[in-house]
Amino acid sequence: MAQNLYGPGVRMGNWNEDIYLEEELMKDFLEKRAKGQLLIQRNRRLKENLLRPMQLSVSEDGYVRCGDKVMLVNPAHAEVEAHLFLGGDLSLCATPDEIKAHLSDELEVPCGLSAAQTGNPVGRNTFTILRADGNATGQVLRYGQDFCLATTGGFEDKMLYLSSDHRTLQKSSKRSLLQEAYLTDEVSYLSCWQAAFLDPQLRLEYEGAPVPANAKILIYHCRTNRGLAVHRHLFLSTYFGKEAEVAVHTHLDSHRVEKPSNHWMLVTGNPRKDSSAMLDLPKPPAEDPPALEQATDPGAQ
Repeated sequence: MAQNLYGPGVRMGNWNEDIYLEEELMKDFLEKRAKGQLLIQRNRRLKENLLRPMQLSVSEDGYVRCGDKVMLVNPAHAEVEAHLFLGGDLSLCATPDEIKAHLSDELEVPCGLSAAQTGNPVGRNTFTILRADGNATGQVLRYGQDFCLATTGGFEDKMLYLSSDHRTLQKSSKRSLLQEAYLTDEVSYLSCWQAAFLDPQLRLEYEGAPVPANAKILIYHCRTNRGLAVHRHLFLSTYFGKEAEVAVHTHLDSHRVEKPSNHWMLVTGNPRKDSSAMLDLPKPPAEDPPALEQATDPGAQ
């Protein structure tokens, strides 16, 4: 029975060509590794930047200002439209495409958005409040004033702006097919937003008043006049796991009042410790109603 006694060690014909090819592949691999161009290295750098701890701005008077670094948080509430939903406080996060995230070490534009259960400020959920004209940094933000929300994603030389536009057949949110919210590197009227007071009956009275920090507000898109919303019952499979969809749509109840999915808080930093948010503060103990009634009842013994 004939046996093949030749191998790469013979260094003849095609076997010699295979040896040279393996050497070229190894040389190319070592060169890319030295330059940090391997997919696993680029993927690791992107993840490190997006999850880099950030420092939020501390509000001294209880109001937010242009130039402050904040987290956009949708407060926890019970979802009545579905039995499966993402609970807890959800923060607005930059969410790159899962395929592009494995091929690049930078945020591709346009970049997607989602809402995740992340309580600590990191690169992907920290936003900077900017005036629409880019001036007067440090000025108090007011209801009805145009402003922009920008994030660096943990990078030092990149600034992406929260934007939206009317939905089309080719461009809409992935699950609900409503108006899409995304991040882009171009500043335009599509990236302008306004803060609105929560109670619609007092909304006109609060026009021009300072926007409080860590309080529920509404965030409306200037061009389309629709509110930023979180769909807790619609899940997205992202690069960081299962997260909720973010869209631009105003959800109204039977009284024409915005639902909790449109509620947001501009969360500032906690002055008591570093790299934390005001969400970390313990809630005050609830008053005991029976004890309070007994103290106020003059006939109680």
